[in-house]
Amino acid sequence: MTQTIPAKQLFDADGFVTDAGGWNELAARRIARLDGLGDLDECQLRLLRHLRASYLHSGAVPSLPHICRLSSLEPTCMTRLFPNAREAWRIAGLPNPGEEAKAYL
Repeated sequence: MTQTIPAKQLFDADGFVTDAGGWNELAARRIARLDGLGDLDECQLRLLRHLRASYLHSGAVPSLPHICRLSSLEPTCMTRLFPNAREAWRIAGLPNPGEEAKAYL
C-alpha cells in the first residue's frame, strides 16, 4: 500500500505547509521519509503533537525546551530527535513562521 500526502497538503517555496489543518500523522511520516529521516518513533510523534498544539493555541513559535518538557522528554530533546527545530516544525505541518522565527528555529 502506497502512502501519500493528502492532496490539499501543499507546500510553500521554503517547504512549509500552506494549510496546517491538512496535517495528519501519516503526512508527517511521509515527509520525514522523503527528507531522509526514516520512520518516526513515538517520542518524535509526541513532540510533533505538542509542537502543533502549542503553536495552534498561541499562534507563535513556542519555547523549544518547553515543548520537550510537555512531551515528557529532556529539555534538549529537539536536538536528539530531529536534525534541527526547523525540520521538526516542517514535519509537524506548521506554516512558514517567517524569516525572524526561522532564524530562531
